[in-house]
Amino acid sequence: METLISLNVFNAFPLAELEVGKQFYWELGSLKLHGQVFLTSWFVIGLLVVVSVLATRNIQRIPSGIQNLMEYALEFIRDLAKNQIGEKEYRPWVPFVGTLFLFIFVSNWSGALIPWKLIKLPNGELTAPTSDINTTVALALLTSLAYFYAGFSKKGLGYFGNYVQPVPFMLPFKIIEDFTKPLSLSFRLFGNILADELVVGVLVLLVPLFVPLPVMALGLFTSAIQALIFATLAAAYIGEAMEDHGEGHEEH
Repeated sequence: METLISLNVFNAFPLAELEVGKQFYWELGSLKLHGQVFLTSWFVIGLLVVVSVLATRNIQRIPSGIQNLMEYALEFIRDLAKNQIGEKEYRPWVPFVGTLFLFIFVSNWSGALIPWKLIKLPNGELTAPTSDINTTVALALLTSLAYFYAGFSKKGLGYFGNYVQPVPFMLPFKIIEDFTKPLSLSFRLFGNILADELVVGVLVLLVPLFVPLPVMALGLFTSAIQALIFATLAAAYIGEAMEDHGEGHEEH
């Protein structure tokens, strides 16, 4: 669906227009793929791979530069996973939680810092990968698969016992919760990033010099917070799936 935002004076003199929802499709037979999402996602993935290679190609005992930055990011992600999953269980999940956080963080910031709209496409326009609902739903579904896997790998079929704890009539509510978790994750991230891009886009059309700068700075902050929230909730869901009934994370 395509939406057109117009700014007019007395409906007679159009000042600016901003299109939202127009897609650049790749067609594979009867299948349509959102090409602009793949392009920007590949850029983000490539950037993360390049930075990782540069940070690890000549590891020093006393880190500096990119190595220092990546070690700080790793320590931050490790602490996040440890706090949410538990000290004994967190290590295997650091790569997953770290990948979620870094991909979302860089994707969000790419939408705020890179002038994607200057690159012309036959249809649609380039934006941050996380401003497309398909990306955020995919990340949320991966999170759901991860915490189901975590629960089954530790408890086996006993994982289903969580659905009737503390009382059996909680079963339908626990099932509904399994559907609402990915929905809330995906729509929260999508809505915040898309809203930020729309606000900045409209302000740039109206006053293209100075007014959008504070909003862009605020957007960078909220984009980082959204990445942190998504990764924290993903780790919390994984920890919740693995913990025994009546035990908290502090007892792991």
